[in-house]
Amino acid sequence: MPSDPQRYTVTAALPYANGPVHIGHLAGVYLPADIYVRYLRAAGRDVKFICGSDEHGVPITIRAQKEGVTPQQVVDKYHALIRDSFSDFGVSFDIYSRTSSETHREVASGFFEKLYEENKFIEQTSQQYYDEQAEQFLADRYIVGTCPNCGNENAYGDQCEKCGSSLSPTELINPRSMLSGNQPVLRETKHWYLPLDQYEPWLREWIVEGHKSDWKTNVYGQCKSWIDQGLHPRAVTRDLDWGVPVPVPGADGKVLYVWFDAPIGYISATKDLLPDTWETYWKDSGTKLVHFIGKDNIVFHCIIFPVMLKAHGDYILPDNVPANEFLNLEGDKISTSRNWAVWLHEYLADFPGKADVLRYVLCANAPETKDNDFTWKDFQARNNNELVANLGNFVNRAVVLTHKFFEGKVPAAVGFTTEDEDVLRQLSEFPQRIGELIDNYRFRDALNELMNLSRLGNKYLATTEPWKLIKSDEARTGTVLHVALQLAASLVTLLEPFLPNAAANLGAMLQVEKGQWSEAGRSNLLLAGHALAPTSHLLFQPIEDATVDAQVQKLLDTKKANELANAVAAPAKENVSFEDFQRMDIRIGTVVAAEKVAKTKKLLKLTVDTGLDRRTIVSGIAEFFIPEALIGQQVMVLANLAPREIKGITSQGMLLLAENADGSLALMQPGHEVRNGSHVA
Repeated sequence: MPSDPQRYTVTAALPYANGPVHIGHLAGVYLPADIYVRYLRAAGRDVKFICGSDEHGVPITIRAQKEGVTPQQVVDKYHALIRDSFSDFGVSFDIYSRTSSETHREVASGFFEKLYEENKFIEQTSQQYYDEQAEQFLADRYIVGTCPNCGNENAYGDQCEKCGSSLSPTELINPRSMLSGNQPVLRETKHWYLPLDQYEPWLREWIVEGHKSDWKTNVYGQCKSWIDQGLHPRAVTRDLDWGVPVPVPGADGKVLYVWFDAPIGYISATKDLLPDTWETYWKDSGTKLVHFIGKDNIVFHCIIFPVMLKAHGDYILPDNVPANEFLNLEGDKISTSRNWAVWLHEYLADFPGKADVLRYVLCANAPETKDNDFTWKDFQARNNNELVANLGNFVNRAVVLTHKFFEGKVPAAVGFTTEDEDVLRQLSEFPQRIGELIDNYRFRDALNELMNLSRLGNKYLATTEPWKLIKSDEARTGTVLHVALQLAASLVTLLEPFLPNAAANLGAMLQVEKGQWSEAGRSNLLLAGHALAPTSHLLFQPIEDATVDAQVQKLLDTKKANELANAVAAPAKENVSFEDFQRMDIRIGTVVAAEKVAKTKKLLKLTVDTGLDRRTIVSGIAEFFIPEALIGQQVMVLANLAPREIKGITSQGMLLLAENADGSLALMQPGHEVRNGSHVA
């Protein structure tokens, strides 16, 4: 591992092209990776930022089957959506590639072939379910059956999503194929395995001893736990028709397992970016390789992929894998299947021009060491109290006062006081302090230090009060604003890794370009007489209660829809005799009058023509029906229910209604008009 790297290869986990990306993805992987890369570029380092879509695997084929399209059409759709979402949020990949590309197929095939030719794999045969009608072996997700633990009749071959149990296909009761619906049979099949157990001694030396002090504790702990439990051979191929074909004889109908194929996507993407020099970024010992991932990918990037690279022999190993924990949403785990998420493309539609606000909130609340929670109220508070009232307020005051008192030109400094010198000294220390935190993957602390710089500026202006000072000492006022504008000029460069749009807007206001990291902190970035832009605007705007209330309601509506979709019918009541049932006299009637019962919220007074008589019925349905809309409606009435006095009104019968899972009511009515008094049998 190079102590002073000549170059950096930075990868961000390949998002799965089976759906859009959400705030959990951005907070956990792509935002910290982008901050790191933008900082390295500002520091003048040679860095390549690599990512792309992971486009193979069973979930994609299942989605394609359900939607009646091809797997390629599925990945084309989501590759474009994900790519555009990242671009709109300023995630500055040098390349965003895809694993369905021809380059990837060649690189992944060549990687497998080298390990195969050098006997780095072991071959094993096993019994696997086969669909005789579809004439193919079935991946675990193509097999459903009854869960042996909870009785769920639609458990998958790898997991029951109702009780959460991990399963194997042979554990399912009455398994059936999702392709044909038939019961599959067990057949023998051959696959190639990566013998992870053979690399245990090396992994102990490389990770357990070698990265004890420099990897994050959550990453190191998970790796050590896996190694301590003992590793086992892992299949690198599977029976499927969507993926990179296994490039050896006797492997018809087999593809590279997606977990083996996907990380090679980093290499193939780099080759797409740099066809002639890509190997320098993957094979030269002067290159520092850093993987940004979420905690669900730690084992793949810290154990399995390094074993693949080690087995190959030509590649460098990752220097660090600064994985984050998970981000929850309003106290609940983000779930794509339950639509419990804030999707990036939807956020941009609801908050146009506010990509940086979400970048700020997600970094300030990043799940770096433990799971954290995103709430819309915190989002609003951080925007209004920190971006608007702190950072935006400092910049706005410095610029507006310069326009007001000095015609929009940087005033000259006429002698610095001790206070001025102390502020400029502190300014000079911020770039190194922020940079060291970023170098150590402490992005949340780095952002806080950045905000401390604007806090320093606000405090300085509050103490010196240039808006009052101008009345008695114009020269001193000019010095104060000169110092304040130097702080603002450094913010252009220091802000850019975190909030690139705001940094660009600030640069436009000050009429300066972002500079090298080493230049930030200087006290002469803006010379006396330098003209600011003729007009300025607020960097950030307050977010109102109604705006976030709408987002909260959107989530509540999602939760309600999920509850309705998953609602289970109430248990059946005890049996009654046929004779008891026959005693009920259910008739068809027509509502001829309806009105609300005074001083109640739920009660309606109805007059119903039952064919036998006209009678009064009091019913607790006022929350769901408008009285006038009921007039003329045919209804089902339990006509021989004993009379009952309700709010001083004698009710003679009961309407029959159905209650939905959300508590709403629906009238039970005949399918077409019938004679009043007709029996319901």
